[in-house]
Amino acid sequence: MIHHVQLACPSDGEADLRKFYGDVLGMTELAKPPVLAARGGAWFRMPALGGDIEVHLGVEKDFAPARKAHPGLLVDDLDAYAARLTAAGYPVAWDDDFPGMRRFYSADCHGNRLEFLTPAP
Repeated sequence: MIHHVQLACPSDGEADLRKFYGDVLGMTELAKPPVLAARGGAWFRMPALGGDIEVHLGVEKDFAPARKAHPGLLVDDLDAYAARLTAAGYPVAWDDDFPGMRRFYSADCHGNRLEFLTPAP
């Protein structure tokens, strides 16, 4: 099992991260250890099928969003996540090309690609 995935963010992007990962996705922000908190960024946790997953966002000096690489977040109510993202103005692009799974792609507040998926019925 994977403990966390790491994505990059620009410096001073924490307020946007809290709105997106906390408010839109409903993830819980985690306290970073003090030595790591000094570097900026933010950590979040969400329930996922098979156990919780953490998304760590770290400040990258010459930030460029990950447009192809992405975490695949296995969720129990895919349609609810799609609705939350759509209501908040984020893209939801459904993709039926993964046999046995339902999934869509979106992007976070800084343009990092995210995949949300669940087993097909």
